[in-house]
Amino acid sequence: MTESPATPLPPPNERRRLREAGSLTQAQVAARLGVARETVRGWETGCTTPRGRKREAYARLLAELAKAAKTPQEWPSAPAEVRVRVRQDGSTPTSDGPTPASLLTPDQAFDALYAFCAPALVRQTYLLTGRCGLACASVERAFQLAWQRWPEVARDPDPAGWVRATAYECAVAPWHRFRLRHRRPEPPPADAADRALLNVLLTLPPWQRRTLVLYDGVGLDLPETAAETEASTPATANRLLHARETIAARLPELADPSELHQRLEELASAKRLRTARPPTVRAGSERRARFWTRAAIAFTVALIGTTALTLRTAPTHYEPSLPPGETVRGVPPRTAPGALSEAELKLRAKLRKEMVSGPERLVPLVE
Repeated sequence: MTESPATPLPPPNERRRLREAGSLTQAQVAARLGVARETVRGWETGCTTPRGRKREAYARLLAELAKAAKTPQEWPSAPAEVRVRVRQDGSTPTSDGPTPASLLTPDQAFDALYAFCAPALVRQTYLLTGRCGLACASVERAFQLAWQRWPEVARDPDPAGWVRATAYECAVAPWHRFRLRHRRPEPPPADAADRALLNVLLTLPPWQRRTLVLYDGVGLDLPETAAETEASTPATANRLLHARETIAARLPELADPSELHQRLEELASAKRLRTARPPTVRAGSERRARFWTRAAIAFTVALIGTTALTLRTAPTHYEPSLPPGETVRGVPPRTAPGALSEAELKLRAKLRKEMVSGPERLVPLVE
C-alpha cells in the first residue's frame, strides 16, 4: 500500500503574502480552519507544517486567495523559497517556481508591489504614529525612495520589509515637526475603546511600539521582528513583554495576545487611509530626484564661480605690512596739562621779554 502524496503548498512567505493580499488576519484564517492562531503563525513562518485534512483545507484556502489575487495556483511541492530573479534593467520577471508567460517591466513590478503593500503599510504606520496624514506621507516617501533605488529593492529577498523599514524611518524623522500640516491636531477615533488603545500605544517607547506592531499587528515571528528592528532576539522578546504588560495594566481586557491582535486590526481599519496611485508616486519620485540633481548642479556651479572669482581678485604679489612707528629724536614727549615746570617757566619769561623788544605788532585799541 503506497502513501498518497501530500497536497503541495506555497512557501511560508507566500502563504503570509496571500493572506495579507486577501485582507485576512491570522485569527480569521485560524477560525476558518478550526485551529489556533499560533498554529497559523507557525505555518506562515515555516516552523510547522500542516498535515492531513488541515493541510488540504489550508491548500484550498490559499488556492482561493491566489485565484482572487490573480496569481498562479500551481506551487512546487518542495518547500524551497521562491526567489525572484531580476534583470539588469530592474524588472522582476521570473521565479524558481512557475514561470509567468510574460516578463514584468520595472513600472509594472513597482505598481504590483505598491498595490500589495501600500494599504496595509499605511495602517501599520498609523499605529506607530497615531496620525493619518503622517502615515500616508511616510508610506508615500518610502515608496518614492524604493523607486529611486528600484534595482536594489527588486533584488531584495523581502521588498515589503525594505519598504516597511523605510516607512518607519520616515515616520519617526524629527523634521516632520517643522511642517505645518503635521503640527495641526487630528481628530481622535470615534470609538472610545479605539481612543484608549491608541493613547496607550502612543505612550509606549518607540522601540516597544514598533516591536508590538510588527509581532502582534503584522504577524511577524520573533526572529523576523528582531531582524527588522535591528535588535537581538532576547531584547526583542523583552520589549514585546514590557509592551504587553503596559497595555494589560491600563487595558486589562487586552491581556490576551489574540484579543490584542484583533483590537490592533480593528484600530488600524477604523480610519479611512487613502494612498496615492502608483503612477503619481513614481512621478513624484522622479520629480524629486530631478530637483535635487539640479540643486546639486547649481551648487557645484556656484562653488566653481566663487572659486574662480577668488582666484581672479586675489593679489598676485606680496605686500608687506606697515612697520610700527619709531620715536623721532629732538621732539619732547607730549605731556598732560598741568603746572609748568621750572624750565618751562623760564622759557615763557624769556619769550615774553623778547616779544617786547621785538618788531612792532598790531594791537587793537579801544576808542
